[in-house]
Amino acid sequence: MRLVTLRVPGHDLTVAARLESDTTAVTFPGYPDVGALLKAGDSTAWQEGEKVEFTPEQLAPVIPRPGKIICVGLNYAKHIDEMGHERPDVPTLFIKFPEALIGPYDDAEIPDFNADTLDFEGELAVVIGKYTRHVNEVDANEHIAGYAVINDYTQRHIQKRTKQWHQGKSLEKTAGFGPWLDTEWQPGPVLITTVGGEVMQQAPTDDLVFSPAKLIEFISHLYPLEPGDVIATGTPDGVGHARNPQRYLADGDTVRVEIEGLGAIENTTRVYPAK
Repeated sequence: MRLVTLRVPGHDLTVAARLESDTTAVTFPGYPDVGALLKAGDSTAWQEGEKVEFTPEQLAPVIPRPGKIICVGLNYAKHIDEMGHERPDVPTLFIKFPEALIGPYDDAEIPDFNADTLDFEGELAVVIGKYTRHVNEVDANEHIAGYAVINDYTQRHIQKRTKQWHQGKSLEKTAGFGPWLDTEWQPGPVLITTVGGEVMQQAPTDDLVFSPAKLIEFISHLYPLEPGDVIATGTPDGVGHARNPQRYLADGDTVRVEIEGLGAIENTTRVYPAK
């Protein structure tokens, strides 16, 4: 099943829905987004409403305001090498705030004072389906609601100013997230990131130092995970910062992140003058 969060035309509202085709979905009345569905629990209780047509622009972040967005750094071996780090013994975690999220086809809006050294990081996102605390790796998959695509959009200069990465990783209105939550897809197929049609990243989504199950085990022994929480599992090699010459994003650059069988997000950077 593929679940989406749709913007309601003419209203400042959203509604959760089940995808039927690229342009049609069946709504779940009473549930404003996919996160609300997951928090409600048993999917057999979700009562479907009307069938609606939608445009790509109506797709909101699949979970607009997760309680937690936990990002994993240094989780593909080749990316670890290109960034000049040693392979970690435990996951490297940092936090992204919900204000960073945008829809799968929204523009990434950047004030001009933050517009240098902008970078792309195509990633697989894991969405938690039920309360998760002190879970072992062998049982962790039972706590996954499904998977989606996310771009850990980064401002490298801000990120590199200190040893704590969060400040360069959570810019407002930058991180495309969607296009849907797939409850049946499993890691393995290839992730491809392009900028202006040129392939920048390409890697299988199961080639991780720490698998989704291992990440859930590690994180759930630090703090509980709730339905709708998101884990961004890390990015493959090929990011703009590590290239020679470096390839940062500029106004008008379109980043597309696609995972085979899981769909694609496509976001264009728009730099605007700060007031």
